[in-house]
Amino acid sequence: SNGPTEEKLICNFRSPICQALVLEIGETVQILEKSEGKISLVSYGIFPVSYVHLKKSTVTNRGLCETVVPLEDPIITETTSTLQEWGVLWKQLYVKHKVDLFHKLRHVMNELIDLRRQLIQGHLAQDQTREIKRHITVRLDWGNEHLGLDLVPRKEFEMVDPDQISLSELYKLHVSSRHCGQQSTNQGDSIRQRHGDGCRVPVSHHLFINLKSFTYNSISEDADVFFSLYDSREAKQISEKFMVKLNKNGGPKNPEKVDRLCALFTDLSSKDLKRDLYIVAHVIRTGRMLLNDSKKGPPHVQYRRPYGCAVLAMSDVFHTITDLKEEKDFVLKVYTCNNENEWYQVHENIIRKSNTKYSAPSTNYGLIISLQLLRGELEQIRRENQAVFNRALALTRKLGFPDVILPGDTRNDLYLTLERGEFERGGKSVQKNIEVTLYVLYADGDTLKDCISLGSGEPNTSEYRSFVLYHNNSPRWSEMVKLPIPIDRFRGSHLRFEFRHCSTKDKGEKKLFGFAFTPLMREDGTTLSDESHELYVYKCDENATFSNQGLYLSLPCCKEDFNSCPNLPANLPFQRSPKETFWVSTILCSTKLTQNVDLLALLNWKAHPDRVLDILGRLRQISGEEIVKFLRDVLDTLFCLLDDNTDKYGPLVFQSLVFIINLLRDSRFYHFRPVMDSYIQNHFAGALAYKELVRCLKWYMDRSAEVVRQDHIQEAMRALEYLFKFIVQSRILYSRATCGMEEEQFRASIQELFQSIRFVLSLDSRSSENLVFTQAALLNSFPDIFDELLQMFTVQEVAEYVRGTLGSMPSTVDIGQSMDVVKLQSIARTVESRLFFFPESRSILLPVVLHHIHLHLRQQRELLICSGILGSIFSIIKTSSMESSVQEEVEMMVESLLDVLLQTLLSIMSKSHSVETSRGQRCPQCTAEITGEYVSCLLSLLRQMTEIHFHHLLNNFHSKEELKEFLLKIFCVFRNLMKLTIFPRDWSVMRLLTSHIIVVTTQFLSPALHKNFSDADFDFKVWNSFFSLTVLYINQPSLQLESLGPAKRKKVLDKYGDMRVMMAYELFSMWQKLGDNKPHFIPGMMGPFLGVTLVPQTEVRNIMIPIFHDMMDWEQRKNGNFKQVEAELMDKLDSMVSDGKGDDNHRELFSLFLLEKIEQETWRETGISFVTSVTRLVERILDYRDCMKGDEMENKKIGGSVNLMNFYKSEVNKEDMYIRYIHKLCDLHLQAEDFTEAAFTLLLYWELLQWEDRPLRDFLHYPCQSEWQRKENLSRKILHYFNKGKCWEYGISLCRELAFQYETLYDYQSLSWIRKMEAAYYDNIIEQQRIEPEFFRMGFYGRKFPFFLRNKEFVCRGYDYERLEDFQQRMLGEFPQAIAMQHPNIPDDTILQSDAQYLQIYAVTPVSDISDVPQLERVPERIKSFYRINNVSRFHYDRPFHKGPKDRENEFRSLWIERTTLILLRPLPGISRWAEVERREVVEVSPLENAIYVVENKTQELRTLISQYQHRQHHGNINPLSMCLNGVIDAAVNGGIARYQEAFFDKDYISSHPEDTERISHLKDLMQEQVHILGVGLAVHEKLVHPEMRPLHKKLVDQFHMMRTGLHHGLPLNLQGSIRHSSSSLSSHTSSEAGNLVIMTDGLMGEHPEEALHMQVGKSFTCASFFCPGSPSLPDKAKHNREVMILLPSHRERANNSMYYNMAENGQNNHMQRALLQQVSPCKPCTDVHMTLPEKDVCASPLHPIPGSPTSPQSALGGSNSTLSGSASSGVSSLSESNFGGQYPDPGPIRNDALEPLPSHLWSPPDEYMASPYMHIHYGGGEIDSMDPVRPFHYRSPASHPHNHPHPHAHAHPGLDSHSHGPPTHHHAPTHGPHHIPYRRPQPPAVPPKPYLREGCIPEEDLPPQPIPLPRRIFHSPHGHREDQGKHAWEQCISEEHEETQ
Repeated sequence: SNGPTEEKLICNFRSPICQALVLEIGETVQILEKSEGKISLVSYGIFPVSYVHLKKSTVTNRGLCETVVPLEDPIITETTSTLQEWGVLWKQLYVKHKVDLFHKLRHVMNELIDLRRQLIQGHLAQDQTREIKRHITVRLDWGNEHLGLDLVPRKEFEMVDPDQISLSELYKLHVSSRHCGQQSTNQGDSIRQRHGDGCRVPVSHHLFINLKSFTYNSISEDADVFFSLYDSREAKQISEKFMVKLNKNGGPKNPEKVDRLCALFTDLSSKDLKRDLYIVAHVIRTGRMLLNDSKKGPPHVQYRRPYGCAVLAMSDVFHTITDLKEEKDFVLKVYTCNNENEWYQVHENIIRKSNTKYSAPSTNYGLIISLQLLRGELEQIRRENQAVFNRALALTRKLGFPDVILPGDTRNDLYLTLERGEFERGGKSVQKNIEVTLYVLYADGDTLKDCISLGSGEPNTSEYRSFVLYHNNSPRWSEMVKLPIPIDRFRGSHLRFEFRHCSTKDKGEKKLFGFAFTPLMREDGTTLSDESHELYVYKCDENATFSNQGLYLSLPCCKEDFNSCPNLPANLPFQRSPKETFWVSTILCSTKLTQNVDLLALLNWKAHPDRVLDILGRLRQISGEEIVKFLRDVLDTLFCLLDDNTDKYGPLVFQSLVFIINLLRDSRFYHFRPVMDSYIQNHFAGALAYKELVRCLKWYMDRSAEVVRQDHIQEAMRALEYLFKFIVQSRILYSRATCGMEEEQFRASIQELFQSIRFVLSLDSRSSENLVFTQAALLNSFPDIFDELLQMFTVQEVAEYVRGTLGSMPSTVDIGQSMDVVKLQSIARTVESRLFFFPESRSILLPVVLHHIHLHLRQQRELLICSGILGSIFSIIKTSSMESSVQEEVEMMVESLLDVLLQTLLSIMSKSHSVETSRGQRCPQCTAEITGEYVSCLLSLLRQMTEIHFHHLLNNFHSKEELKEFLLKIFCVFRNLMKLTIFPRDWSVMRLLTSHIIVVTTQFLSPALHKNFSDADFDFKVWNSFFSLTVLYINQPSLQLESLGPAKRKKVLDKYGDMRVMMAYELFSMWQKLGDNKPHFIPGMMGPFLGVTLVPQTEVRNIMIPIFHDMMDWEQRKNGNFKQVEAELMDKLDSMVSDGKGDDNHRELFSLFLLEKIEQETWRETGISFVTSVTRLVERILDYRDCMKGDEMENKKIGGSVNLMNFYKSEVNKEDMYIRYIHKLCDLHLQAEDFTEAAFTLLLYWELLQWEDRPLRDFLHYPCQSEWQRKENLSRKILHYFNKGKCWEYGISLCRELAFQYETLYDYQSLSWIRKMEAAYYDNIIEQQRIEPEFFRMGFYGRKFPFFLRNKEFVCRGYDYERLEDFQQRMLGEFPQAIAMQHPNIPDDTILQSDAQYLQIYAVTPVSDISDVPQLERVPERIKSFYRINNVSRFHYDRPFHKGPKDRENEFRSLWIERTTLILLRPLPGISRWAEVERREVVEVSPLENAIYVVENKTQELRTLISQYQHRQHHGNINPLSMCLNGVIDAAVNGGIARYQEAFFDKDYISSHPEDTERISHLKDLMQEQVHILGVGLAVHEKLVHPEMRPLHKKLVDQFHMMRTGLHHGLPLNLQGSIRHSSSSLSSHTSSEAGNLVIMTDGLMGEHPEEALHMQVGKSFTCASFFCPGSPSLPDKAKHNREVMILLPSHRERANNSMYYNMAENGQNNHMQRALLQQVSPCKPCTDVHMTLPEKDVCASPLHPIPGSPTSPQSALGGSNSTLSGSASSGVSSLSESNFGGQYPDPGPIRNDALEPLPSHLWSPPDEYMASPYMHIHYGGGEIDSMDPVRPFHYRSPASHPHNHPHPHAHAHPGLDSHSHGPPTHHHAPTHGPHHIPYRRPQPPAVPPKPYLREGCIPEEDLPPQPIPLPRRIFHSPHGHREDQGKHAWEQCISEEHEETQ
């Protein structure tokens, strides 16, 4: 092709060819070459030609960066690009769930596409195109606003080029584009109104009415419906009627009118809408005389008869129709009139609700209409609502003229109303039925065709028949008809009314009995007046002929007519009926006819020349409507009179002319101004008139100083514009006729006239109010005469006249405020006039204009008007500067305005912060608008200034002080521009242009700053102001291009470049020029400069970062260190980076640049340390910031806060920042409802405070108070949070601390309160249930994790009831990019260094140092459980494996456990739910130790469960106990304990492992102990078991007997000769474990998955219950999942989970069971008739009591209720005697070491027994010495005790030891493996000492400083007196057993 062409993509293009372009629909491509159907773009690629559409375009800026501009309407281009931009954002709305906006935007985009299509087609008329552009721009602006895009400034619907218009005009365009300019527009309107430049034209309203249907059930005749508008207040109809003809079915009589029964009531003014308007509908039927009487009249005779009426209040309509153009339906009920005599006012009665005079319809039928209110000019509405006007719309006009009379509106309507008649009866017995027929006849007697209209909507007729009122000789019709008579037929026409009686007899005749008539025009040429006329009725009969109307026209038609012709002949053709009269009223609405006699007299003045003065005097009385109708004729008459006799008529003609000119200022006649203009230009012929007009005008002005009443002078001043038009046109005509004669005289007269004008304006008006109005009228009209003067004089001459006039006005001080406004408005219109556009006139006028503005700005008066004037001046100068130089004018403005503009802006900006507005502001506009106006003025001026102007400005200051003041002002204004939001965020064009002007101005001003205020003349204030400005400038949001889209960023860079870089260079340059003055800005400027370096622009950072080295260097020189710099930098870094500034790039650059610079310095080491510290701080703050983003999870936020807080404490030692982050962290905990962590966090601050009276300043939310008070308030807050977190143990220590302080101060009220709180905490510990959380270990691997998590391990305290799966899902939700690792192995370096996120999670078990709790066995479970899971810093998890070859015969011999212990940096709970792992320890547990661990745990579980059943804590549900016993006994019988015996009691094993001898012995003891506990359990089971379950119990007893026998013989128990597996228990175990190994599966399965299963289950263990949660045989994951499945917190040390699991299997409610376990109080120990007390061997029994229920308050209180008291011990005895003895003849040696109850005073064991995990029973004083103090367990071989029968009456007395035995013969001190922690006895109390000293938390609510304790309910323990209760229980138990044995 010949030249580059632009093409638009019409379809997306994707191609696999590598050379092909990838193109999106709508993109522009530029064609460089075309070949074989493909087009190529050099250096880009090819694509098919069919994919593009060719468009014409122009190329600008040819070359590499050329721009292709399509040759199309700019608005099409804009629409295209905007739609493309919206397309992307629209999809994002859907993603962000903004569905409402998504659908709205889609609708708008479709509309835009359609409108754009119409524009491109170009088949539209000009006004249609304009309308479419308006619609497009409205939609574009709407979408941009809702999508947060930039506002587009427009002029005439097109985008403006900011370079082509002044900034003040650009500002106004922004305001108008946003539709925010209402106030300024209204202000402008009011200004224009005051100076008469035109007034606001009233807006017309139009009511659209559409009759949809008329449903009635009683007419069944044709009907006419008449709609009209009625004013009920004035009781008159205000509109014509709209008529609808309906058939008897209620449909339109004309079938073509179906759905077209609509009308438009036009020209309703705003005043009309405020009237009490009603829509009235009269229904007239056409048919029989009486509706329900067929006899009255034959059917062929039709009468018009009244039927009904309906009304609708317009006030109801306006309430319903809220929006313009909204169409709503209304139903009008049709009421019938009770008495036809009242028909004429039936609508009034309905409105007044006089319901006796009308009847409501029987049903809700009536007229259904729809209404719509339209607004605007009729032509505009016709264009906008084509569909409505196409429906045969009936235009229904107002009676009379509308508010706005248009010159071309021709109208000639006479509205006639038949009022009433009085008729004689005429000898009839009944009254007549009278019908009136109306004809319009011309002078020749012909009837005028179609000159009668009953209503709009139906064609005109030639005759009109009234409706008939039945039997009424005084009918009142009040029916109006319109007579649209042609104007040429009006004169000479008359109306004839014929009266007929309608007979209802058979023939139905209508007999004529009289007539009346009236002519339309009187003899004087006036038409029928608008009033009621009483007409004479003349008698006649049916035979009378009216063919010769001259016969009756000579007769008088009315009384006035009769009086005017007294001599009537006697033989008249028609005789008047003296008693009969007929009334009609008329209203004329004509633009061609007049009813005014004076007006006709004026127009025909030549007929009566002697009456001219009188007629001219009466001209003011003629209505304006009449004058404007005949405007041209009236003006011609006036100037004829002037020419006829100037001296005689001159003043009166002048007055009349002034009156008519001012008439056209009325809004009703405003549209006649063009008629006047046309008259002056084309018809005015008064060539001599100018002399008289000038003379009169001057005479009026000269009189203004003298006369008191100045109304006529003021009217002349207001008419100045048209008077000058007449003067100038008259002079032009004269000059044309005389070839320019008398030119000098004319100029002299005008000169004199201007002297008079100046004279009027110079008068002091303060004393005369009338004179003020005269001057105001003159000033208002004055600017309007410039254009007229320019026709006769040169621009300079007119400018001189104007300057003289403006200069004659007194200054602001000498005139009142109202006059001030008028003066400024006059100046404003002068500036806006054509005169001011000429440069030669501007040079004359500008000084005087600037002088007045300067004075006003100095005094801060009328700021808004002044800003408007300045805006106009700048717009004109900007336009002129395109064509010629405006240097001098700008110079003038700089001298006059720059300083005062700055002062004004500073004043306004300071006021914008205060509530008061300036008194000088006459219009209290919002300060923002004024600020915007003045900012745009200042920027416009600065933009026009060149280097020359700045040079002159800076050299013209007389002193440095003046220069300093100026610089401070301008820098301050610039700073405020950036700090205050002068321009809204989306005014991007305005903001960028402002920034450009500021940077250019700063570059011009900075040399003056350096030149005048450096070295010796250094001024800190100016320099500081400059630096503050540059910093604010670079940080402006509008300049941060990174946030913009690529296209917009490129556009900004192409136009302005990166202005941040420009300003940064300026800043750096000025910093370097400071020299030795730099220390003044260290460290003050550290923060601001740091803010600049955080701007994400590399070049700015490169420029600015070296300044920090400079600062460090200067600080080092000055102080020998740079600690100030360091402190300041760290403070500012925290706040700035947290606010979202800065990134990793900044951190790297900062470190790189400074380290490079520091390398050369002597203070290198400290510098490097400082830079490293700062870099690490930024790392952490960036992490913290990323975590705190709104959508991040709480854990991540808390982790980031903890990390940063620790850094401030440990590395940089900034206490205030540390405390700040303590409170931020506490707030995060409170949001997450982690109250315990919040308390620990606040404790960190608590620890920093001392109990001293040192005063503290207010800090964060703390007021000024003493340190003691703050610590006390903090303590109360922490207590509150510990209480909410249910960590009462920690709160107790704090209570004691507070109590000590209160006690020291003798503050007993507070002491009482705190002691009660402490007591309440103890109550809560015992009474309230607490959920035990799970603990999870997490590993975060990979470089993509935040710094504080990267490649670290943590242990997390889970939420209540949170399982491993839930936790894992939660963590993966928090880190959605993370990959879950499926094995527990420690990852290698490839994972640690990878750019990814790997997450490793598994459950861990807490290892608590529970030996810290004293008296371990007696401590209730609720207390113990707290210490098991709190204050824990060690956690472990186990992995089973086979060491060496797997033992095929008994896998337990080779089954080892690898136990990994994680040691945390800090215990949990603490300041976070997470704690970092400090180190890990791995130990291997041998098979034997594992066996000990398993058996020990199972025994403990049995103890706990049996104890609970002893205390009736399960309410009869025996299942858990049955399951547990069955699990242990059955497993033991079928291989459980037997497998351990087989594995470890084997001679080969013992001989090969001599080091395990003690452990083997310990295992034997444990096994024996377990058997004994099982015996006790079976005894309890026997008492509680249901009869149906007896077989199970019997089976258990049998198996127990075999188990015990086998154990005693030390043989493997193998009844069947082979090991039998229990399929049921195995399957249940498998089901509970299957699928649970989510993360750890791989690591556990090893090489043989089936082996792993066996490892977990064990071949010889037939019930899963043998494994406890702490068991090394099970992985922690599996344990966790089993516990999760029962939905209960784990009981790690009580291995009873399988029991709960079995409960679930048996359909029991686990939650209910748990609740019962926790809440049921113990009952009295139960007894059994078979249970007896053992007689001997009681004291010597080595078995220890089973610990009490973990929830038992009795055991918690340490009462005498032994955990295995009378019933349990008796149960064992009974079991051994009756069951075993009775059923088995040779049971072998049976153990009988039963327990006996213990007296309460012996429940305090000696210290040495505290080492035992189970409590010894202390029977007598002597036995203590004989016991081995070291051993933990006492076992006695069953064989060593013969069977002894108990003595029935014997029992051990507490004091006796007569039955005591010596120490047992064998016992082994166990060797503790890694699973066992030796216990030591701590000192009481049973809480850790000061737990808060190791951790730390924020207030949720302020507790009262001195709380008054509320009355508390005191909980009396049911076991209040422990000694008595214990003794009583023991005695009762003994006595019951004693009775039973008897």
